[in-house]
Amino acid sequence: MELHDTHPFARAARPGGLSRYVPALATVRTYQSAWFQKDITAGLVLTAILVPVGMGYAEAAGLPAIYGLYATIVPLLAYAIFGPSRILVLGPDSSLAGIIAATILPLAAGDPDRLVALAGMLALMTGALCILAGLARFGFITDLLSKPIRLGYLNGIALTVLVGQLPKLLGFPSSGDNLIQEAISLVQGVLQGMTNWTSLAIGAACLATVLIFKRRWPKIPGVLVAVVGATIVTSVFDLAVTKGVSVVGPLPQGLPSFQIPIVSPSDLATLLAGAIAITLVAFADTSVLSRTFALRGGYEVDSNQELIALGAANVAAGLFQGFSISSSSSRTPVAESAGAKTQLTGVVGAVCIALLLVFAPALLQNLPNAALGAVVIAACLSLVDIQGFRRLYRLRRSEFALAIASFLGVALIGVIQGIFIAVALALFGFIWRAWRPYDAVLGRVDGLKGYHDITRYPEARRIPGLVLFRWDAPLFFANAEVFREHILSAVAEAPTPTKWVVVAAEPVTDIDVTAAEALSALDDDLQNAGIELCFAEMKDPVKDRLKSYGLFTKLGAELFFPTLGQAVDRYVEMQQVEWTDWEESPSP
Repeated sequence: MELHDTHPFARAARPGGLSRYVPALATVRTYQSAWFQKDITAGLVLTAILVPVGMGYAEAAGLPAIYGLYATIVPLLAYAIFGPSRILVLGPDSSLAGIIAATILPLAAGDPDRLVALAGMLALMTGALCILAGLARFGFITDLLSKPIRLGYLNGIALTVLVGQLPKLLGFPSSGDNLIQEAISLVQGVLQGMTNWTSLAIGAACLATVLIFKRRWPKIPGVLVAVVGATIVTSVFDLAVTKGVSVVGPLPQGLPSFQIPIVSPSDLATLLAGAIAITLVAFADTSVLSRTFALRGGYEVDSNQELIALGAANVAAGLFQGFSISSSSSRTPVAESAGAKTQLTGVVGAVCIALLLVFAPALLQNLPNAALGAVVIAACLSLVDIQGFRRLYRLRRSEFALAIASFLGVALIGVIQGIFIAVALALFGFIWRAWRPYDAVLGRVDGLKGYHDITRYPEARRIPGLVLFRWDAPLFFANAEVFREHILSAVAEAPTPTKWVVVAAEPVTDIDVTAAEALSALDDDLQNAGIELCFAEMKDPVKDRLKSYGLFTKLGAELFFPTLGQAVDRYVEMQQVEWTDWEESPSP
């Protein structure tokens, strides 16, 4: 069936030439004048969210708030040039804040200049990995982050960042190298009466405002309402002086400067581990979000170009005093609902923040840190998904256990270590399922077409002298011996002496060299026992593999059947089995 351009699933022609790698060129060529006002308006609306969120996520990552604005301006411009999505918004993100903090804070040892350099180098390494992966067309690498893993690490990150932000709401500092130590320090501070009740009131009011507006009036930026209100109240009553409320303070005037971050060679290994984790997390989130909004807009995005664009944005952040960034699942819908049509919306947002830093940085000096903490906590609460854990527990306990392992690894061992532990567990689970796949001996069931698992249908009747065996996985080095053992067990447990073994090979999608040698040895063992080894429904590419190994000829081309029914018919004909011995009519 041909899909016309008006069909919702019709594929738009992908840009070629330079436009493939610089999508902004195609946007400029096809830009419509009717979009201009919508993009400008959406950019202004977006700016109101970009400023407080960027500053809040910077502090959550362990950096001064100003660097959140630096990490917003240049990446938005870079993605506008290289990004394939029309409206995706990139910038500091809550899902990365915990990873960044866990990577750079232990290395910086309290040195603010070193902290900034480490964050910049981490962004550069993240960007380089993304670009290399995109050029190598490794867009599939995020498949390593299955839904249970993502559920676990996002909840773990949410808990880690939330505990790290609570001291800002309570108005006193806390310390600790991990979640448990930070929680203990937090409780001790509360018990010792260190809480600043004014800060707590401001933070709680801001958090309530953000959550209420998100639920009741989602089109109104509750973050902006909360931050502006908190800033006005703090300024009018001079709460920083009279009540000791911590505020952002004066921001440096001007734009971020071009700087190549310099770090110690001994730090590179730790930064690389963090960069790999950030790359996996950032691209997993970006690819899903990008495809979602592309589907809504009726266009396609290239996942590999998305990796390149994400890399370019991170490199830009690293070179202009920023830190690692990702797509935003909260700011992108704001841009969409405000009417954004192209990446000009992000450019407008970047320009507005730049103008703010050049002409009016003092506007933000009385912004309470408790308000920024509330913004981050609200974002963390959106990452919490208890219902997802319940659903996994109900549907599949093994994947629930994987999600819990990911959660505990991130929360208790460390953000980066937890992610890699979860990925390792997922790979082990995959290998285990392929190593010990499901297999079955088949028989005929009255009233059902075909052949069915005799353990599921105990009433199934088996053909005398014939073992029908199904193997539900590729054959490779790890499971070849298991396959051989299960075939021999099926022969030994057959109710009548076996003459033929027919493998229902439709689920077998590949056979490697080790498995081919095991098949050859199995055939020899069966031949010595007077038993023929046959195959039915094997895919042609798998047959081609056997031909290249020389095994197809050794086994006998006449013993490969297009269908299981034809294999049974051939056996019945050659062995002169009476149909009445096992069923009333020939097989279908």
